[in-house]
Amino acid sequence: MKAEPADQAKLLELQELDNHLAQVTKKANTLPEATALDELTRQLSAAKEAQREALAVVDEITAEMKRAESDVELVEARIAKDAERLDQSTSAKDAQGLEHELNSLRERLGALEEVELAVMERLDQAEKELSGAEQAATELSSQVDEATAALKSAKAALEQDYQEATAKRIDVVGTIPHELVALYERQRERYGFGASHLRRGISSASGVALTESDLATVRAAAPDDVVLCPDSNAILVRTGESGL
Repeated sequence: MKAEPADQAKLLELQELDNHLAQVTKKANTLPEATALDELTRQLSAAKEAQREALAVVDEITAEMKRAESDVELVEARIAKDAERLDQSTSAKDAQGLEHELNSLRERLGALEEVELAVMERLDQAEKELSGAEQAATELSSQVDEATAALKSAKAALEQDYQEATAKRIDVVGTIPHELVALYERQRERYGFGASHLRRGISSASGVALTESDLATVRAAAPDDVVLCPDSNAILVRTGESGL
């Protein structure tokens, strides 16, 4: 194939744009903002689960607290009733029985109040833990919102970069003969590179220096001959930097 050296040189810009597009695509798939968001989302899920568990504990102890309070109220009511009966009693025997029952009830009340106090302390601790869990979930939720916005911004910047490079690529392709572009695309699809700059005897696509035999073949080619790199199979673009 024949192609003007100037047209062949344009392939280097095309390859550079394709390299850039590949880098943008790779970066879009490995954004640190996405990794950060995934981790924060995981932490938020765990925090919400901890919040649900803490709430369940509070609900359980609250129910226990209500039962303890009810037990205390029942004994207090019984004490008040017996005390009233004792005040109205005219029988020494009945009074003695009421006194005995009141002493038992007061002992029962003391034990119940201790239980009530212990439950109250547990409830207070559980409510503190729930408050901490709620605060942690709220803070993480805010961080997730910030990370989501950061990821959206990063993706938007990459998308703009990709669109601009794509538009520029279309312009460059429009200045290169169709057959040369077709060969470039074919070699790039097969081998990963469509064009390689020969600079000081080294192929940019492979990073390998051409042998003297290969260099002799390249030197023998006419300037408008389209030569393929023996190492990368990309179109070997010769310029004043080639060292030929």
